[in-house]
Amino acid sequence: MNIETEDYKVIYDESASTVTFQGFLQLNGMTEYAPITDLLNGIADKTPPHIKLDLRKLELLNSSGINMISKFVLKIRKMETINMSVLGSEDVEWQDKSLNNLKRLMPNLQLEWE
Repeated sequence: MNIETEDYKVIYDESASTVTFQGFLQLNGMTEYAPITDLLNGIADKTPPHIKLDLRKLELLNSSGINMISKFVLKIRKMETINMSVLGSEDVEWQDKSLNNLKRLMPNLQLEWE
């Protein structure tokens, strides 16, 4: 399942267990983030050995979106059977602080920068 709008895309490549986020993601509250949350939870329910979140082309993510991703990271941490990595871009302002905070939530999270 992919989610595509004028402002953003969330694309799941099952063969690579990679979820790619692109664009400007600034929805209002967790209710509007529900389709993305459902997509992420559906991936986790399949318990792949590894999940990669590619955020390099996600230019904007508001606090509700950061909350959504944080909750997903916590879910994966609790599962203990799935490794997770996050790809970020040093060129996107919001990512430095926010993505480093994910590492605090899940110390074995692999954080990669481009």
